Amino acid sequence: MNESTDNPKRNHVGRVLVAVLFFQLGLAGLLFWDDIADGLRLPGLSPRAPALDNPIRPGDQTRRFQPDRARPGGIPMPSSPLPDRLTLTVVGGGTRALLEGSIQPGDAERIEKQLSALEPMPEGVFLNSPGGSVRDALMLGRTLRQMGMTTALRSGDICYSACPYLLAAGTSRTIPDDASVGVHQHFFGENTLLPTFLAVEDIQRGQGEVMEYLDQMGIDPLVMRHALATPSDEIYLLLPEELESYRFIKKPS
Repeated sequence: MNESTDNPKRNHVGRVLVAVLFFQLGLAGLLFWDDIADGLRLPGLSPRAPALDNPIRPGDQTRRFQPDRARPGGIPMPSSPLPDRLTLTVVGGGTRALLEGSIQPGDAERIEKQLSALEPMPEGVFLNSPGGSVRDALMLGRTLRQMGMTTALRSGDICYSACPYLLAAGTSRTIPDDASVGVHQHFFGENTLLPTFLAVEDIQRGQGEVMEYLDQMGIDPLVMRHALATPSDEIYLLLPEELESYRFIKKPS
């Protein structure tokens, strides 16, 4: 093969590599600008979605992510806010454990130790959480599955952001009609300008890990399409029929 036939191929490869480079730079630039826009956005101005207490209906399920103010449908929140860290409380005469509050880094290991120390071991856990650390939710979720725990929400409880990964871990799952499950985009690192600018690979890896986890837990990974399309300051509330179709709960027989 002579140089005249090599040159067109080299030029084509070069154009492809340049196009890929510009695509990656453009994606990183969008992430960079999104962080700047979040920093400049004034709270309470030009909301992109209705408030969380507005009732949902098919096709109108995205709400501003302010779970400390109200639950869907105007159900009032408790008089005291949810804990800043995930807390474990034994309920139901020792048959259940209540996991309540935000999921912070390090909570998975801490809660696992607390669960392992319980005698007798609870049959399952109740969840009431606005979400938090994705990695800790995945770690704790795997622990709950290994322990053979069921997962459930109580009447009026919320399970948002990373919390549905704990919910997914249950050997069986119970969600009352007036409880609420919601998903949105996640951060897989520190939410600062420089890490976000360099985080394209980490985000892709993190999303891949989440989808693999959901599949292992028997949940349809397609639920992630709603999460990926919903900004982190909003929440997509899953309808009962979606909870069934994505296999969080079984269809009535």
